[in-house]
Amino acid sequence: TADRGIPEGARDRRRYSDHLIRFTAVGYDLPCTDAVELEFDGEWTDGKYGLQLQVIQWQTVVPRTEEGVKGYLGSGLIKGIGEKTAAEIVARFGVNALDILEKQPERLLEVRGITENKLEDIKTSYAESRALRDIMTLLAPFKLTPAAAQRIYQQLGPASVKILKENPYELCRISGFGFLRVDAIVQHTDKRLNTPMRIKGALYYALDKARAEKGHLFLPRDTLVCEALKLLNKRIPVPAQRVQKTEVENVLESVILGGTVVSMKDSIYSVSQFTMEDETARQIALRILAAQAQEDITLQLAEVREKLGLRLSSRQEGAVRTAFLHSLSIITGPPGTGKTTVLKGILEVYKLLHPDGKIALMAPTGRASRRMAESTGFDGACTMHSGLGLLGGEDEDGSLVKERFLDADLVIADEFSMVDMWLARQFFTRVKAGAKIVMVGDPDQLPSVGAGNVFRELIQCGLIPVTVLDEIFRQAADSRIAHNARLINAGSAELYYGEDFKVVDSRTQEQAAEALMNLYCKEIEENGIERVQILSPYREDGETSVDSLNTNLRERLNPFRSEEEEIRLGSRVFRTGDRIMQTKNTKKVSNGDLGFIRYLKDTPEGMRIGMDFGGGRQMEYAPEDMANVTLAYATTIHKAMGSEYDVVLIPLVAAQKFMLYRNLLYTGITRAKKKVILVGQKGLLYMAVSRNGNIKRNTLLGERIGLYYKAFVKSAGDAVPQFVEEKLKNAG
Repeated sequence: TADRGIPEGARDRRRYSDHLIRFTAVGYDLPCTDAVELEFDGEWTDGKYGLQLQVIQWQTVVPRTEEGVKGYLGSGLIKGIGEKTAAEIVARFGVNALDILEKQPERLLEVRGITENKLEDIKTSYAESRALRDIMTLLAPFKLTPAAAQRIYQQLGPASVKILKENPYELCRISGFGFLRVDAIVQHTDKRLNTPMRIKGALYYALDKARAEKGHLFLPRDTLVCEALKLLNKRIPVPAQRVQKTEVENVLESVILGGTVVSMKDSIYSVSQFTMEDETARQIALRILAAQAQEDITLQLAEVREKLGLRLSSRQEGAVRTAFLHSLSIITGPPGTGKTTVLKGILEVYKLLHPDGKIALMAPTGRASRRMAESTGFDGACTMHSGLGLLGGEDEDGSLVKERFLDADLVIADEFSMVDMWLARQFFTRVKAGAKIVMVGDPDQLPSVGAGNVFRELIQCGLIPVTVLDEIFRQAADSRIAHNARLINAGSAELYYGEDFKVVDSRTQEQAAEALMNLYCKEIEENGIERVQILSPYREDGETSVDSLNTNLRERLNPFRSEEEEIRLGSRVFRTGDRIMQTKNTKKVSNGDLGFIRYLKDTPEGMRIGMDFGGGRQMEYAPEDMANVTLAYATTIHKAMGSEYDVVLIPLVAAQKFMLYRNLLYTGITRAKKKVILVGQKGLLYMAVSRNGNIKRNTLLGERIGLYYKAFVKSAGDAVPQFVEEKLKNAG
């Protein structure tokens, strides 16, 4: 480029012999093709990775020639049109092909190879592409990325531009758009402070912020009004100009009457969150009431004991029997208390009772489902997303993604504490009616990343039988991990220390980071990189954060060798040999799966990255697929839920102390099977143990299950069996 906007220093240093200046355009979803000319709008930066243009928006420049039109159509920007089809279209319509696509798309059926279905793909893709460009043009003051424009389009649909022109505060209902950011731009053209439109924006954003940051499904009315007022008046220094509480209350009443939010006993929900909680409660209540044969498994248990040598404690045997007496049952307990043994017992007894019965084992993450398969010997375990058909995209508004239901007679779901309200709704809606469901988990771990507190609500509702396993079996008596986990969970910091559980003292964060990296390198040399993991409480900022540790460990373990073994994607760098993690579910790989980059290669279709996730799951990624991949020498404790490693290293530093709670520490150390190394200050360990992190989440799932249950029992009358009557009495 010869753009005069380039920083002068960069212009002097980076000029090439042809008097042009080479640079890298960095942005989301930029076309990786030289078939079209692109026009960028962005900001120049000159730093560590050379001269870059941070792209805010871009558009294609299509010359009015047959070659130009063919290059644009065949560039891959429009789904359903490749190079061959583009050539056919231009051969039929010449330079008028774009006008045909815009005004008479049905005429594309005249082109060989374009079917009705393919035409629909083309029309949808072209319309979306045009809509995204219009959205980005309208919202240029926001410096919008294509990813953000995509979220807007998914939420508001084809009428996005019209909706936003009429009410820009609708952006407050979309993830990534804070009220203060939207408000600052709107105020440039509309100085009014107490418009219903502005107040609604604050109310919607306060609800969404509570969901995203605190896991709340609703806010009490007074809390919502208070939070909205804080937003509305944050930048208004003159008291007389501030929005009044009564004005917010009046607008809240109007949106309740309009059905935009839902009020239940002064608990205010967004419509989507209310629908998820209400439908989930209804489905669970129906399943609790489902009449099932109460099966006596005494003979089958005896046969399983003799055949497999399966030894069950009285509590474990009770858990197995309960699974055959009720349509829903729950098994809880920390690691090492024999949950896997119980699952083996349930599976073996079920196969004896129902040789033709269909069984499904699942867990929220790929690693947890594979561990479940290995420990039980049942090959068919899968992720909940895969088993329930949720890999085609997740509608976070709570609607069902597509009509696919799980045809199984026995469903065992592990790591259920990780299940949020959205996934619970999908699960209880999609498992076929009449199936036995056994939920397994540890309620003392961190709650789900998404909103809700599903597992605790199910346990506490009083209508589902719960077996608590608390006797340690799995680890030897002198193993300290399980014993210390129990002590930490009880709030005691009087722990047992030794080679398998120790604290390495480090006074500063810098010392802790250096010690962590040295210990990590030592442990992977002894145990292998796949069996060792650093778990940090914090993703960003500071030397012991996940991002910093990953960058520095990669430089130690996999330094730069050649440009052929490295790919730069914006500010992110990947190399052959990198330890990586998938961060989004696909049909072949699950969110949280760990692997390695095996190779980089140029192909006629562009750069391809060879990925190896183990278990024969080897595949090639295009550069755009790497948006869902991150380095994984270190990861967060949240991200490690559902996983186990031989050795776990955890930093305990003052800079991250606001993140240190009992349940976070408990979750981290229970990821380890053989060794835990805490690096930092012992005083912070004591502080973490003393702080109860089980902060209440606003949800009425348990209460709502009870209400539906009582209503169904009342309508059933004499048809309710005796054991249901007993449950009703217990429910109060």
